[in-house]
Amino acid sequence: MAFTNPNPDAHISDEELVQRVKDGQTSLFEIIMRRYNQRLFRVVRAIVKNESEAEEIMQDAYVRAYEHLDQFMGRSKFSTWLTKIAVYESYALLRQRKRVVGADDLQEGIMTASEPSPEQLTFDTELRSLLEAAVDNLPGDYRAVFMMRDIEGLSTAETAECLELTEENVKVRLHRARGLLRRDLLNQVGASSAEAFQFLGARCDRVVGNVLERIRNV
Repeated sequence: MAFTNPNPDAHISDEELVQRVKDGQTSLFEIIMRRYNQRLFRVVRAIVKNESEAEEIMQDAYVRAYEHLDQFMGRSKFSTWLTKIAVYESYALLRQRKRVVGADDLQEGIMTASEPSPEQLTFDTELRSLLEAAVDNLPGDYRAVFMMRDIEGLSTAETAECLELTEENVKVRLHRARGLLRRDLLNQVGASSAEAFQFLGARCDRVVGNVLERIRNV
């Protein structure tokens, strides 16, 4: 079943959307999810390095955010608050995975193979694969920072708040991440970097549909 943005409300601000959801217009939460699906997918996947787990974490993060909307006080941007929830959920999974598997270094784990989605097959596979493989090979501490700053476009301050780092630490990690990524690779990918780690079409619909079903029972 496909879901579409309920117009004409898709253009309104995050703060107004949150208030209207609090006031009982729960269907508007779909707009929030569609607005931030790609950001959350990119950030979560950068941490856990597994696409199916990233989808599950996104759903858990959305449900947790919905359940705790009253705790959003507007001291930071809603997008930052939501991203922090997804980051917490991601690291919680890593801690659980480490307890279950007993891995010594989770950041060196191998990403579980999965069937390519239609979106992946239609994108320029070679360029996308080069960039994604290079990002996956970054140390975990650098990977999330690089994903947030250079691919998703968050500011240094937003990245620092989401990851609970100082802005100086964010700058240092970003500088080192860029150094580890070969300059010619970045030049080769160029503007196509924004197309990597996409979360569109059926995948977006699937997460939205699952979350809407879950929050109906909240």
